[in-house]
Amino acid sequence: MLVWVLTTGAHEAFAACTDVPDVDVQWRRCLLDGTELRDVNLTGAVLRDASLKRADLSRAILRDVDARRARFVTANLSSVDLTNANLTSADLTRADLSNAILVNVSLRRARLFQANLSGADLTGATLDDADLLHADLSGATWIDGVTICGANSLGACRSQRENDDTTPTR
Repeated sequence: MLVWVLTTGAHEAFAACTDVPDVDVQWRRCLLDGTELRDVNLTGAVLRDASLKRADLSRAILRDVDARRARFVTANLSSVDLTNANLTSADLTRADLSNAILVNVSLRRARLFQANLSGADLTGATLDDADLLHADLSGATWIDGVTICGANSLGACRSQRENDDTTPTR
């Protein structure tokens, strides 16, 4: 059985990585690759250092999760609610975050290489040192909560006005 240790002061509590998906679940350092977690509520969950590669978390509620250094490579996170989540140093390479709610999320040093963020809401998100190389931000609401990224927003948010300025005129 896969077991991890959670240190709480002078005592240690044990939780299995096979615990039922629920609010405040403790899945630290768990291997959950390919897991089906569509529509679940994991508000307040601890997913630090967990691996959720190719997992399906579409339409899941992950508000206030601690997912520092978690791996979501090629995971389906479409329409997920990650409001106030901590995804510092998380690996979201090629993850589908289309239409995701990423309000006030910490994506410091996160890897979003080739991630699909089209239509996502990044209002108030922290992207310090995040890798957005080839990430699709088209239609996303940018961190200022006002700017909508234009259709050609790969790797950076380009407002519709910027896209119009770079379109050749005839």
